[in-house]
Amino acid sequence: MAPPSSLLTGCDLPAAWSGRAQWRVLTLGCPAGLAFLATWAAWCADPQRPRLLHVVACDPCLLDAGEILRAAHPYPELQPFAQKLAEQCWGLLPGVHRLAFEGGHVLLTLLVGEPQALLRQQQPLADSVYLNGAALAHGPGALHTLKAVARCCRRGTRLAARSMPPEVQGLLATTGFALHAKHGPAAPGGDLLATFDPPWQPRPGRPPLAHAALADRAEPGHCLVIGAGLAGSAVAASLASRGWRVTVLDAAAGPAAGASGLPAGVFASHVSPDDSLLSRLSRAGVRTTLQTLAHLLPDTQGTDWQETGVLEHDAEAPPRLAWSDGPGLDWSRPATAQQLAQSHLPPATPACWHARGGWVRPAQLIGALLATPGITWRGQARVARLVRRGSQWLALDEADAPLAEAAPLAVVCAGPASALVSGTPLPLQLLRGQIAWGVQAQAPGGAPWPPQPVNGHGNLVPQVPLAAAQGAPGWVLGSTFERGCGELPVSAADALAGRAENLAKLQVLQPALAEALAPAFAQPPGPAAAVRTWAAVRCAAPDRLPIVGPLDAQALPGLWASTAMGARGLTLALLCGELLAARLQGEPLPLEARLAQALGTERLPTQH
Repeated sequence: MAPPSSLLTGCDLPAAWSGRAQWRVLTLGCPAGLAFLATWAAWCADPQRPRLLHVVACDPCLLDAGEILRAAHPYPELQPFAQKLAEQCWGLLPGVHRLAFEGGHVLLTLLVGEPQALLRQQQPLADSVYLNGAALAHGPGALHTLKAVARCCRRGTRLAARSMPPEVQGLLATTGFALHAKHGPAAPGGDLLATFDPPWQPRPGRPPLAHAALADRAEPGHCLVIGAGLAGSAVAASLASRGWRVTVLDAAAGPAAGASGLPAGVFASHVSPDDSLLSRLSRAGVRTTLQTLAHLLPDTQGTDWQETGVLEHDAEAPPRLAWSDGPGLDWSRPATAQQLAQSHLPPATPACWHARGGWVRPAQLIGALLATPGITWRGQARVARLVRRGSQWLALDEADAPLAEAAPLAVVCAGPASALVSGTPLPLQLLRGQIAWGVQAQAPGGAPWPPQPVNGHGNLVPQVPLAAAQGAPGWVLGSTFERGCGELPVSAADALAGRAENLAKLQVLQPALAEALAPAFAQPPGPAAAVRTWAAVRCAAPDRLPIVGPLDAQALPGLWASTAMGARGLTLALLCGELLAARLQGEPLPLEARLAQALGTERLPTQH
């Protein structure tokens, strides 16, 4: 059997990608990830490698960790890469999955399912194609699959194919691929090299979401990001890692001053009996969040974040799963009697266990994101409006003085102020939230704390090393959902109502703990009280999904937004940053096309 590196040689790699900002490889039917491993290894060894390597692997079968390790065993040079890939091969349900390596500079997008349908849906652009001919269906199916591959190619895309059946070889010419003359037709079942060079003018593909005109730039340029919460820092880090020079402007004196400044929060997947759009979206978001935390904060797990698992239950609507077996159980499964007992809940409590959930201190994550090389942070820079001068966007303060160098791209991530700053009618709904927090050492003796976050109708995050707790473990409870309210600071009456609402949430989440903490909640509020409060204003779209994309690609080119994270910023903001960067740069989408469309600004009534 030929080594997997022969596919690279057939596509003139690594020479073809030398000096390029990014390179996109499409693999079809290449088992056990060997083609990806060989490409990854070549990227690491090449000093002229592109800044970003994308590999899209399309296969009806799931990647299996054991098969990856066995397949790589004959190739010692690939074994370290195989180990890293195997570690991320969990929870791979049919659909689209984004796995990140090398600090996000090597991205593997898995399309798990029927290749023809997935390629038509996703339309990933390819600079190189690796094809396993044995994986192609015979008859009309092979032709339709090759047509789907051709739609992903640009003129000049090289294709290296293995095990091509004779009846399939001729179909390549039908779909626009020219065999290399020096190789001639492949032997039956042999290897084959080709170039996409149709004698007709190929029609451009129709990606599920239009790429930006900026995707045609030879090199990334300068970008303004308005807002330094989770959404803004995620966008800034995603763009900076791709070579953009990013200036982040925020009205506050420091980052994470708004709704992203809560002491600690939960990330966890959503479940539903029909595996709804939100459920699939949340899983993609959790995977991105975990990959980012492991890369940026590897040494502070347990201090700044922790993958503890999350127990979910809600007396009003017990959680129901869309699966009873398979890879979905890597994400969520019915809670065991032991897990319920450890969380001080009765054995019959309907609950599920999110193995890949946990908690994070957002300010620490935001600080790590903004430390990405290429980002300049400027506080006390309140942007009153953005104006377009020629092909550049300028951020002005209330006196119409510029706050930073103009840039061809501006991304508004200003939460509730996003509509005002962008000057566009974004349908944002204000959502004030109050949390309660305290120090566990101050709670009544023997209070039954769970060992991990518990969520449902609100959430409780216990045993978190909050800075304000001065070394003792802290807890965070909330949040209220005060729709249409943007008033800060919170009035005394509203603060009391918020405390009462959060205690009521705790009575559902943790009845025994709520009873133990009730006297502390009854104490007068104050800086030395056992129960303290914090409040901020978030914003949400009418459909409760983030808003990501160009605000008006025709009238306002270069003006984009990533906002309206609502109550799911820790789960979705990092994924939204990657989606925005992918659209700007013409990259493969990091999630299913239908999910990306559900987040796009194109869905808004003001967009056309």
